[in-house]
Amino acid sequence: MSNSRKDDHEFNKLAKRIRRQVGEAIADFGMIEEGDRVMVCLSGGKDSYGMLNVLSSLKIKSPVKFELIAVNLDQKQPNFPERVLPEYLTSLGVPFRIVEQDTYSIVKRVIPEGKTMCSLCSRLRRGVLYRVAGELGATKIALGHHRDDVLATFFLNLFHAGTLKAMPAKLLSDDGKHVVIRPLAYVAEEDLAAYAEAKAFPIIPCTLCGSQENLQRKVVGRMLKAWEKSEPGRIQSILRALTDVRPSQLLDRKLFDFAGLKPGPGKDRRSVSILHFKELGEPLFAE
Repeated sequence: MSNSRKDDHEFNKLAKRIRRQVGEAIADFGMIEEGDRVMVCLSGGKDSYGMLNVLSSLKIKSPVKFELIAVNLDQKQPNFPERVLPEYLTSLGVPFRIVEQDTYSIVKRVIPEGKTMCSLCSRLRRGVLYRVAGELGATKIALGHHRDDVLATFFLNLFHAGTLKAMPAKLLSDDGKHVVIRPLAYVAEEDLAAYAEAKAFPIIPCTLCGSQENLQRKVVGRMLKAWEKSEPGRIQSILRALTDVRPSQLLDRKLFDFAGLKPGPGKDRRSVSILHFKELGEPLFAE
């Protein structure tokens, strides 16, 4: 087999795997329904490009009819190449909207030099995107977080916040007006990087936060990569664990009625925990 044919074969395998994983996530979490208008948040990075590309492909073949509209938030970062995304999206024939809002100046003014900017930047960006979703009549907001983002968030919360919390694949905004989905929740970052390289997406680097090399998220990312190298399959096992939670085997008294647990016939410990959880009135997906 020639190198060209071999490369094509490997790319087809990669593309098929990513499409399958995105399709599984959409089905598992009921992300997209008939008649949905999905606002695809496009940052100019490899992940959001890959998400738009795969969703566009699935849209053609899906028995469920839905619309896509790409949205980019121009945060007025210095030297941001304003023409790249409009030209790319026009070439694809994908409906889009570019939103201009100077969140960059706000972040630079509020956050001291050298401190992590991501949290404030994300909150400001999320507020703008929610507003735009309302203006566009979008029923779903698609973000490009992938499997490794989900796991990194889990370990950051575990190590630094003392909570068992990750990024849900689907969530309801705090005001109850918007449903956010993460179609790449099952997709590995390295697969998205290879896909972006093969597709030659016009990547736009983030000069605001991408230069902050000492972020704890990067530290956790290196830890996950080291684990996967030394113990192949460990990352997938951790992801699988997040889909199979046993409240009765943890220590959270809000999720399981330990105090009310008594011996007796016919006791279903899982149903007790689920019923107790529902009685709390907790939202199914928390941001």
